[in-house]
Amino acid sequence: MYNQYQHWEIENLHLRVRELEDRVQHLRFSRRILMNILEELEREKQRQGEILAHTQRCLQRGNRSYALRLMEKNRRIITLQEQVNKLQGRGD
Repeated sequence: MYNQYQHWEIENLHLRVRELEDRVQHLRFSRRILMNILEELEREKQRQGEILAHTQRCLQRGNRSYALRLMEKNRRIITLQEQVNKLQGRGD
């Protein structure tokens, strides 16, 4: 009887070991899937960062160009106002 009980216990332990090995295998598989997803997300984050950095550089160049044109227009306006003031002063 005792021998039969030991055999039953050993069988239960073997089953438990197989169940645990299966669970470990599933966990490894799940971990690989999660790691692949994380790597893909990291690559996408990197690509988005590069796109944003490029967009920012383009906007900064555009803003600089706009500011320079605006300053030039303002200089031209001031020059023209000075010329108008001189002409008005002579006409009086």
